[in-house]
Amino acid sequence: MADIRRVTPDFAVAPQISEADVEEIAAAGFKTIIANRPDGEGGVDQPRMGPIRVKAESLGLTFAALPFSGAPTPEIVERMAQILNEAPQPVLAYCRTGTRCVTAWALVHSGQGAGEDIIEAAAGAGYDLSSLRELL
Repeated sequence: MADIRRVTPDFAVAPQISEADVEEIAAAGFKTIIANRPDGEGGVDQPRMGPIRVKAESLGLTFAALPFSGAPTPEIVERMAQILNEAPQPVLAYCRTGTRCVTAWALVHSGQGAGEDIIEAAAGAGYDLSSLRELL
C-alpha cells in the first residue's frame, strides 16, 4: 500500500511505489505519476519505472519520468515546473522517501512570495523544508 502524503489538493508525494500500488493511486483520483527516483538506486529489489509506467498508462494515468539524485538542479526544477503545468491533476510524485519530490515542487514555486505557505504545506505532509526558507 502506497504511503501517499498530500501537500496540496493537486500535489502529493510518496516514498517508492510499486506496480501493485498504481491501482490504489488511480482509485484515489490521481491523474499523473511523476517518478523522481532513478532505477536501481535502491538495488535490485527496487521496483523499476517501466512496469509502473505500463500499469499507470493502462489505467489512463499520465506518467512522467524525471529521475534525479541529490538536490534538484535548476534544470530539474525547470522540467518539474513544465510537467506540473502540463500534467493532468492531481499529481503524485515519488522517490525513495518523498523528500526529493517535495523539494523539487517547493523550488518550482520559489520566488513567488509564498515561502512560508510552501514550508507549511510540506510540513503538513511530514517534510521539514525550513532549510530552504532563504530560497523560497
